[in-house]
Amino acid sequence: MQGIKNIIFDLGGVLLNLDNSRTETAFINLGVKNIREYFGHGHAAAFFKEYEVGGITDQQFIDSVRALTGIEATDEQIINSWNALLLDFPPERIQLLKELRKKYRIFLFSNTNALHKIAFDKTYAETFGGGSLDDHFERAYYSHVLGMRKPDKASFEHILKENGLIGQETLFVDDAQVNVDGAENAGLKGLFLRPGITLLDFQW
Repeated sequence: MQGIKNIIFDLGGVLLNLDNSRTETAFINLGVKNIREYFGHGHAAAFFKEYEVGGITDQQFIDSVRALTGIEATDEQIINSWNALLLDFPPERIQLLKELRKKYRIFLFSNTNALHKIAFDKTYAETFGGGSLDDHFERAYYSHVLGMRKPDKASFEHILKENGLIGQETLFVDDAQVNVDGAENAGLKGLFLRPGITLLDFQW
């Protein structure tokens, strides 16, 4: 990777395996009909984005899901269904981070939310006997903490500025083309992980 000194990684679909159908199925099992009208790409209610940038609390999010769908479900049932899409951290991807940190400044930037973070932090600790995913990065940025999300140009510009990074020396890796486009619009180099491709398929 000629000229690259820094790498910013996405989380879901890049380091952490996801299966969105599991969350869809879980909510269907709770009685949600026409699930994709609520959760499908481009159809999500405004409060989903608000939650992703930390604009509402966990409880406000849970209550909003309950109000939107009309289901009579407990907080725990909604949380478990919401988190059902989160799968595993393949150890070989974590090992790759350890190796890459010897050669590059590496960062994490994820569009996520507080309930998901609690869940995947737990999965990481259980898988690797403690510790935190954040430990592998110089800085880890989560949209609900940062108050900004991908693919907004300002979010990438903030990370570059805060860490003294030069866009042309910084590679952003994501499994969503729209986010890669956002990074490139902010002056970064982009790497799109199309379906079926993983981090291990590249020469770093």
